[in-house]
Amino acid sequence: MSSALRLRSRVSLLSNIQTIAKAHPYAVAGGALTVGVLAISALVNRRFARAAEHDNPPAGQFLDVNGVRLHYLERGSGEPLVLLHGNGSMIQDFESSGLLDLAARTYRVIAFDRPGFGHSDRPRSVVWTPAAQAELLRSALDRLGVSGAIVLGHSWGASVAVALALKYPGLARGLVLVSGYYYPSFRPDVVALSAPAAPLIGDVLGHTLSPLVSRLMWPLMMAKIFGPQSAPEKFDAFPKEMTFRPSQIHASAAESALMIPDAFSLHDAYPKLKMPVAIVAGDEDRLVDVDAQSARLHGDIPQSTFHRVPGNGHMVHQTATDAVMSAIDEVARDGSNPDRRPASSEVQSAA
Repeated sequence: MSSALRLRSRVSLLSNIQTIAKAHPYAVAGGALTVGVLAISALVNRRFARAAEHDNPPAGQFLDVNGVRLHYLERGSGEPLVLLHGNGSMIQDFESSGLLDLAARTYRVIAFDRPGFGHSDRPRSVVWTPAAQAELLRSALDRLGVSGAIVLGHSWGASVAVALALKYPGLARGLVLVSGYYYPSFRPDVVALSAPAAPLIGDVLGHTLSPLVSRLMWPLMMAKIFGPQSAPEKFDAFPKEMTFRPSQIHASAAESALMIPDAFSLHDAYPKLKMPVAIVAGDEDRLVDVDAQSARLHGDIPQSTFHRVPGNGHMVHQTATDAVMSAIDEVARDGSNPDRRPASSEVQSAA
């Protein structure tokens, strides 16, 4: 294209813009205002995110694994116990619950910030399915000299724990699965929660409106995940501002979008799990149907035990920490002595 032709094209484009602006002045002004508000929101949210990271520096150490900077916290000694948090959460969930320190009295506890949460990276070149995260964690545990461990996963972390056990059964010597989602079901809430993971528009939402909406929805979300109980005072130590960062909102939305497809891909393989498995769930979980999920999983794993904790909800590790700790000890005993491993059983664990 010649210089003269390019000049005429630019003049024509400018003329068209001016014509549209004259014909629809309010629409143009409204659009400009919207863009300005979104830009300011993005800058404010970026500042809040930096402040949250400054106020909550990494408490553990880092591993560079397969191009991912992975944050982990290690305490105690003894048989390795790996803790995997749920969607939207981070290491401080286990720390604030008291479970991390309680377990560290007996076990070598290794808690990870899963990719995209807390202080761990989440490269967008990877679709972070439970299987992909299991591969990353296997490499990380190998670097830490761990060849076998009890693996506890809460909520979305339970899917990662199962994927790890299916892919590397020698590594996962026992499983403690807490408040997990294991079988595909109709979940209209997943569509709304997945929006910030959508291409292009998701990034705009994640950097502008989603942090604001997340702050407004926080009390309602807490009521849903802790109900029928209230969030305990110890949960005040959880750094909620870290969850409002655009990067973590994107990671959480991506995991919401993967939730049902991953359940489809995993659910036929559950009977292949041969290690000791303890399933724990609050019997009044308002986020996950306990009978359709945990109770059904118990039926599909012959050697599993099911700890149904009365009067508790989705955050049972926060509100009934001792019951979860008992399940960990049970798996450790059964793993070290296969002869005493009980047949499938359901128990009512005390809150």
